Amino acid sequence: MFDVVAPVAPVPDVPAADGVAFEASRPVPGAVAPEPGVSRVLGAAAPETPPPLAPGVPGAPAQGANVPGGAASEAPPVGSGVPGGSVFDGVPPAQGANVPGGAASEAPPVGSGVPGAPVFDGVPPAPGAPVPRGAAPETPPLTPGALDAPAFVAPEAAPGSPVPSSEASADPWRRYDPWAAAPLGAGPLQQTGGAVLSVEQRRRRRRRGLVGGALLLALVSGVVGGGVGVHLERNGGVGAVELPQAPAEPGGRAADSVAGIAARALPSVVTLHVSGSEEAGTGTGFVLDTRGHILTNSHVVEPAGSGGEISVVFNGGQTAEAEVVGKDSGYDLAVVRVTGVRGLRPLPLGNSDNVRVGDPVVAIGAPFDLEGTVTSGIISAKERPITAGGDSGDASDVSYVDALQTDAPINPGNSGGPLLDTRGQVIGINSAIRSAADGTDSDGGQSGSIGLGFAIPVNQGKRVAEELINTGRATHPVIGVTLDMDYAGDGARVGTDDSGGSAPVTAGGPGDRAGIRPGDVITAVDGRRVHSGEELIVKTRAHRPGDRLELTVERDGKERTLSLVLGSSDSG
Repeated sequence: MFDVVAPVAPVPDVPAADGVAFEASRPVPGAVAPEPGVSRVLGAAAPETPPPLAPGVPGAPAQGANVPGGAASEAPPVGSGVPGGSVFDGVPPAQGANVPGGAASEAPPVGSGVPGAPVFDGVPPAPGAPVPRGAAPETPPLTPGALDAPAFVAPEAAPGSPVPSSEASADPWRRYDPWAAAPLGAGPLQQTGGAVLSVEQRRRRRRRGLVGGALLLALVSGVVGGGVGVHLERNGGVGAVELPQAPAEPGGRAADSVAGIAARALPSVVTLHVSGSEEAGTGTGFVLDTRGHILTNSHVVEPAGSGGEISVVFNGGQTAEAEVVGKDSGYDLAVVRVTGVRGLRPLPLGNSDNVRVGDPVVAIGAPFDLEGTVTSGIISAKERPITAGGDSGDASDVSYVDALQTDAPINPGNSGGPLLDTRGQVIGINSAIRSAADGTDSDGGQSGSIGLGFAIPVNQGKRVAEELINTGRATHPVIGVTLDMDYAGDGARVGTDDSGGSAPVTAGGPGDRAGIRPGDVITAVDGRRVHSGEELIVKTRAHRPGDRLELTVERDGKERTLSLVLGSSDSG
């Protein structure tokens, strides 16, 4: 749309100074006034003599031609840029208006309908002027924002010049300016697109866009994740496999735990390798003192005989040769000694009388020559009478033990090793196991544990070890009677006069002094029942010589109680 030239009333008697810019003159009554302080500077003041029209304008004389009135124009063309020329504002005079210099335009008025007249282009005529033929019937409303734009102001006419016609005409020669202010009185702005959305509609649209974007992102992520998962499953992952692992923890353990007990006991447990002229074997032992004494089973060192060798291997791998200090097959205990070894750590000895059934225990040994093996279990029973050995045929090597029973796994090679309580103290010496009926396992090798292991109570082991270290021999408590081992009844029967040619009751011995007679059946010791001769021996060996026993004796169908003080005999 083109800029509109608003009709301006002349301001007489106020000529513009040469070279000084001036503001727009007062608007014609009825025209919309621009905002206060808004003006447009149009350049240098117009000369007193109105300049001719610009070349090329219809009805304008060529430069140098005689202007009507007979005067030649000496002024430079308008807008030519020649010094002294008027600044061309881009608005030619209205058609039909008097041309400065006195020449009247012969062009028909705009919208008059006369042939050759310019067509009305939608610019409203001045207020009060008749609407030209063919013009728009109504004046468009004021364009929103037009009041905010600077109004276009025409230059002030020179004094004495006639005022242009109030009928505004179109300006087809003016250059189109897209940034020019909208003409006053123009209609409202029209959008070529859709209707303007309200704030709430824009918010709903944004929310719908966000929800749609989130759904699209979730869909794409699911597809991509599924593809990656399938690829990883089929191809075993990406790069090297690194499995999760728990971080390192402090190495310490509770003192009463199996690990804590083993940590303290293992340095004091040794493995014995015994070899003789006819056989060899492996067993376990533990350190008794710093002088090098080690306690083990008698049957462990038996293969060495009188000229064999015993090699002791400590937990740290050190080895030393050992010699037998003393042994007793009846108790199945032996003491050996190593020399030249420093830093020995004796195991503390506990009290087997304090043990209760169900107490947790730990066994350490070298089953099947696997040294330093740790197993655990509980005390299954106490005062379990067992006999072991007897391989010599004369029963001279039979062991009678009032044993502690445990379910801690014990196997060949564990013999002589310690059975420990939760304090890490020795409460027994592992000695025997009950194996399968045939004495062998399914592979035809040595029999193994079936959860029935037996240990010599440490109280008995301590007494015997002290005697072996001090004297090389161990004493046995005795009653002073000979038992009938073929008796099938309940209890232990004393032999008769014709049982073997020897006196069944030793004259002057402990039994004789207590009043025992041949053929008496001993049914209890200190109130505990005995069912065989072996059990009576076991119960007797569980005491020391000099201990007093209360025996329940059955004679001629009647029971009586006898008090007896145990005697002693040296072991061979």
